[in-house]
Formats: sequence, C-alpha cells, structure tokens
Amino acid sequence: MSEVILNVIGTAQDAGLPHPNCFCKNCMEAIQNPRFRRLAASLAIVFPNERKWHLIDASPDLREQMTKLQLQYGMHGKLMDSIFLTHAHLGHYPGLLFLGREAIGATGIPVMAGKKMKQLLEDQAPWSQLTKLGNIQTHEISDGQLISISEQVFIKPVEVPHRNEFSETFGFIIEGPNKKVLYIPDIDRWHEWKLDIYKAAEEVDICLLDGTFHSVKDLEKIGRDFREIPHPLMTETMDRLQDLAREKEIYFTHLNHSNPAIDSDRTIRNEIENRGFKIADDGMEIQL
Repeated sequence: MSEVILNVIGTAQDAGLPHPNCFCKNCMEAIQNPRFRRLAASLAIVFPNERKWHLIDASPDLREQMTKLQLQYGMHGKLMDSIFLTHAHLGHYPGLLFLGREAIGATGIPVMAGKKMKQLLEDQAPWSQLTKLGNIQTHEISDGQLISISEQVFIKPVEVPHRNEFSETFGFIIEGPNKKVLYIPDIDRWHEWKLDIYKAAEEVDICLLDGTFHSVKDLEKIGRDFREIPHPLMTETMDRLQDLAREKEIYFTHLNHSNPAIDSDRTIRNEIENRGFKIADDGMEIQL
C-alpha cells in the first residue's frame, strides 16, 4: 500500500495573510515575521513514492505553494496530475493562469470543475486561452460523483450554497486507504445546506471546515458588514459539532486576516482548542 499524504498548503481566506491594504495586528505581524504568514486555502494530495500529486484549488499563491511542495517531496519540475476546483472566487482559481503561455506553458493538465465553472473556463478570457492552447483540459464533475485518482483514493464533490455569482460551489470528501476527510472551505450557512453538517462530520474521520470568521466582531473591526460576506461563524460551528469534537479531528481553515483565532497571543485559539477543535496551519500533513 503506497503512502498518501494530504498536505494543507494554505489556510487563509482568499487574499491571504498579510491581507492587501491592511495593517491590522495580524497583518502587521505577518508583514514583519514570515512565520505568521498564511497562504490562500488549498490542499495537495501527494503520492510521494509515485512522484504524483493532485491539487484542490489553484490559489493566487500557487507559485509559492507548488515550489514548497515540489521541494518537500523531491518532485522538482513535476506538475500536478489534476486540479479540482471548488468555485470561482478570488482565492480558488486564479492560480490556473500560472499554467499558461506567459508562465509554465503546461500541456493538458486535467481540471475538474462543475458545469458552470467548466463553461467559464472555456468561454471567458483569460481562462479560455488556457483551454484553447491546451494548457488545461476541463472535465465536468457533479454533486455526489465518486472520482478515482488512484486505486486507493477517491474524491466526491458535495455541492454547498455559497454566493454563486459565477459558478456553483463544491466541498469535497477525500477518501484514502485509512482516513476520510471532509473539506468545505466556503459555505454561506450550515442550515442552508441540503446535508446536515453534524451527520456529514459523523461519517468522516477529519473535517477541514470554513473558519473565515470567529464572530461578528471580526468584521466590525475592519468596517465590513457580516451580511455581505456570509460564512458560518466558528462559534456556531463549534456549538453544532461540540458532541463530535472529542472523537473527530475538526479543523478550521480559510481563516480571514481579521480572525482572532490566528492572533499570536493565542487567547481565542486556546479557547477553541480547549473545546476540542483545532486550527489548521500551512504545511500540515494528514496521512490518508
């Protein structure tokens, strides 16, 4: 049985940490000290013995994320074997452009996307150049479809509600030989999802869930209206899943720069961890 590693190559909300045009406490620390930086939320499924890897979301930070991954696993110059996309928001697909003529000039990288997302990539510039030049090959995926990326690893898209201005939005269930992971970096509200988050979490070993905002106060501090940027609050998610926190590994990812859970003083992070929940960090590895 070959080794399969899920590498969390980014854990920040779309614009990363430090956030552009922001000098809040979290951003200033990240500006001054690289260890506080966080790259945009993304995952890599790595088969180190076979020198293969698959990407979930092509973030704006893909150039750096890919280099780190290739160096870490001795895959210098080895591009990803496929890319799965959650949706068409800033943090999740602009990295595709690095595969194009102006940069890598890749050939035939399979990109797995929903029907609307696939159409966007094929019809709308600049993405359409990637498909016309054959840098990427788009493949339509659908809710509940089981997709095999190896004999041991399967990915199942699960559609979630999330401000679908340009495309549908998926989370993914990633099933390896030993562990099953639920990955939902973006969702509007748990109660709007056709599935029950408690039952979905029960059926996996590890959850990586939308932790964009800890509470309404996060947005008040930066002058944004919570109603304009719907995400489930971490406090609500913990209340919903509290009974599972001791038996499942439940991580928060896609963390906004304003989120006190990533404050260096660890006050809120300690409260979260004392409840049995965890904060995902860049570079974290999960043995699938």
